[in-house]
Amino acid sequence: MPPLDYLDTNVFIRHITQDDPRMGQQARALFKQLEAGQATATTCEGVIVEAVQVLSSRALYNLPRPLIRQHLSNLLSLRGLRLPRKGVYLRALDLYATSALDFVDALIVAHMERDRSSAVISFDQDFDRLPQVTRRQP
Repeated sequence: MPPLDYLDTNVFIRHITQDDPRMGQQARALFKQLEAGQATATTCEGVIVEAVQVLSSRALYNLPRPLIRQHLSNLLSLRGLRLPRKGVYLRALDLYATSALDFVDALIVAHMERDRSSAVISFDQDFDRLPQVTRRQP
């Protein structure tokens, strides 16, 4: 099996925002191929984090959390997008859209759930709002 091509953040952003029509069209065509299983690609955790940060940035796109979850969940769920632990990222997007957690904290909780862990070591009191998480300070 040949190595997978990696998608960069800007491909997700161009597709979602269509702020550059030419690049947006190219990204849309690629995601259609991924959806149909005619192409395969992957990405990494940093790209997903950056996409959430860019899309939610008040200085850039300022998209609401539920819309970010919808767009990214739809793309991450495409048949041709291979991503280890895809369910963790989808769960993190759900937590992000339905809580006050920032995305990285939501990602930590999603990883914790996958690993059946309930404790986090953090100074961040936002974790205290989640009944399934016990926060300890170092």
